[in-house]
Amino acid sequence: MKKYFIWFTTLILCLLSSCKNSGEKLMPSISGKAGEVLVVIEKAEWEEVLGESLRNTLEADYPYLPLREPLYTLIHVTHGNFTEMFKVHRNIIFTEINPQIQKPGVTIVKDKWASPQIIINIAAYTQEDAKALFEKDKKLIINAIEQAERDRVVRNAIRYENREIRAKLEPVFGGGIHAPSGYELRKLNHNFAWMEYNTRNYTQGIFVYSYPVEGNDLLEENIIRKRNQILKANVPGPDENTYMQTAEYWKPTTEYVKYRGMSFAKTHGQWDVAGAFMGGPFVSHAFYSKDGTEVIVLEAWVFAPKDNKRNLFRQTESILYSWEWKKESEKHE
Repeated sequence: MKKYFIWFTTLILCLLSSCKNSGEKLMPSISGKAGEVLVVIEKAEWEEVLGESLRNTLEADYPYLPLREPLYTLIHVTHGNFTEMFKVHRNIIFTEINPQIQKPGVTIVKDKWASPQIIINIAAYTQEDAKALFEKDKKLIINAIEQAERDRVVRNAIRYENREIRAKLEPVFGGGIHAPSGYELRKLNHNFAWMEYNTRNYTQGIFVYSYPVEGNDLLEENIIRKRNQILKANVPGPDENTYMQTAEYWKPTTEYVKYRGMSFAKTHGQWDVAGAFMGGPFVSHAFYSKDGTEVIVLEAWVFAPKDNKRNLFRQTESILYSWEWKKESEKHE
């Protein structure tokens, strides 16, 4: 009995020592739904200029959707009601209005009470000062929340990955996305891959395709022209002579993005099906292959005729950001 006690005590000490030496802090998991933001602010300030500014920005229409949905779903609590239950929320905006504030400004903190968590602190002398700070940094704040939401999706996609999909993409495209469990590879040929996650109410789809460089390939009109050609050849609709295409009723928009070492053309638009009543939002990331001979396009789209699309679309696009080139060591195996 004494021997077992000594063994158990030694095990506990080793575990404690390991945790201490690793420097890692065990934290609870986050709470809240995707797209939610908890705003900690007093009732009077919530109903006046600061709250109005927060709502106008964070509840603005989510862009690129066919029907109106807010950018985020806001939950309001006062400081007095900000209990332990709320501290583990995924996205928190914490306001502090106090004439005695020592360092006014906007700060971003990660994983303070839970993980993976993001907290935006807005500290100011007055409500008007806080509004000015928020208006000045609102793009930074939105980007921080978007990045946090995206990173959570990518982390889970890698953790619960359907590895067979990436293993089939890499020989064709020189890299691949991390498609989470539940996605199925519907089609794969020499330059086109089609993945889907299906439920009774909605479909989340991802395409990966490539084509030879022709010149000015990342101009919006050329991206859309090649998109229509490739989808017509590869994505049939529900009936004969129907196929997916770019909807003409919605003008696409393209911006040029640099993200963690990659540069790509990001195009938003609406898709529909020629000859059928189907449609929804899409976003594509177009970039050059490593040797510069091909354009590679990653595309996310959603079909959810009876459901809200914001969270589905945000989640599906986030998976595109999981793209990784095939490692050199793997190429020579």
